[in-house]
Amino acid sequence: MTIRMKRFVTFVTLIAAMLALAPWGFEARADMERYAAFVVDENTGAVMHSRRSEASRYPASLTKMMTLYMLFEAIDIGEIGLEDQIRVSANAASAPPSRIGFNAGETIRVEDAILALAIKSANDVAVAVGERLGGGEASFAAEMTERARALGLEDTTFRNASGLPDRRQTTTARDMARLAVALHRDFPHYFHYFNRESFTLRGRTYRNHNSLVGRVDGVDGLKTGYIRASGFNLVASAERGENRLIAVVMGGPTAAARDAHAEELLEAAFGALEQRQDRRHFIALSSPRVSPLREEALIARDYAELDLAAPTEMGSAQEAPPLRIIVEDADRQAEARTLATPPEPARHDLWAVQVGAYNSAEAARSRLDRAAPISTRLASAQRMARSVDVDGQRLWRARFEALSALDASAVCREFSDAGEPCFTVAPGR
Repeated sequence: MTIRMKRFVTFVTLIAAMLALAPWGFEARADMERYAAFVVDENTGAVMHSRRSEASRYPASLTKMMTLYMLFEAIDIGEIGLEDQIRVSANAASAPPSRIGFNAGETIRVEDAILALAIKSANDVAVAVGERLGGGEASFAAEMTERARALGLEDTTFRNASGLPDRRQTTTARDMARLAVALHRDFPHYFHYFNRESFTLRGRTYRNHNSLVGRVDGVDGLKTGYIRASGFNLVASAERGENRLIAVVMGGPTAAARDAHAEELLEAAFGALEQRQDRRHFIALSSPRVSPLREEALIARDYAELDLAAPTEMGSAQEAPPLRIIVEDADRQAEARTLATPPEPARHDLWAVQVGAYNSAEAARSRLDRAAPISTRLASAQRMARSVDVDGQRLWRARFEALSALDASAVCREFSDAGEPCFTVAPGR
């Protein structure tokens, strides 16, 4: 085995150990007949974590992601407009909670319907949308399933627009991740609706059921769900710097446990991607005579020799190739528990932004000096050159520390506007 291959094996082992940290405490309290989890890097299709991700599960209100996909599509083709009104039938008005509470014959503006579905998860609005777009909820559910197949959701069947109990309405964690990717990819111009902490309708304010929005760095959606048969479900999307993740947790014993588990999985996956960025950056610094194309060829060769498939993009609406498994936390990987080191308590007021990784502390400090003028928010930040071992080599990360979560995110937006690399670093990392 070549040195490069040995280094890559070490890197994969490190990611596996990191991702093994998160689920054990949660799974001890979760119902294994309902539990599933899946985390994917949206930009590459690389699977960061997978447990029971292909097992059949009840989507509950995650169904409304597909209802919204169909509604967004109808808006874009001109079938309906954001200012149009949707009539609420007696059937829709009788839907059980969660709901807005319309009377039969009342109407709701399309844009308000989007918010009611994305934020409040209103069942009465979901039924009304299905009836408006499909001529009836049953026929709309058939159209949802057909569209889901075109998106590559091979193990998903919809029977209604809301996610209310129906034993024939099933999906998988992997399919829900694929649907989340499709929503962001096909309708980026509507994705901001998922990132609202609240909305007001008819004089009443409704808070987002997804408590990660506005609380966990980078989280900008997507959807929660619960019925008794499913447990507590969540699909969360998050973006930090150039990395974008989709995390799915199904079968949570409580909403709080589900949310905490999703946050753990996101942090572990972002940490793994951070290590990957460091590794690639170090290769570029230590092998300056290797062209980028040649470097990619060498990495592809190592993947092939290790019998691992390189990451691929998730399927489009026209073609949906299978996801490639890069790291999978196998059901019997109990020995990974012994490798776990309990994380240090996080300081929630101490965030950081990383603006580079270099092969000397001097180079890292020089980068910090050059980067500081880009954002006035960095005036009071601490400039730190943090050392880390990457594949047995010493590397220095250039970081601005002691920032609030809001300031860290704002700084990286300013760096992005300036065409400069930057990503946020959560407390304790």
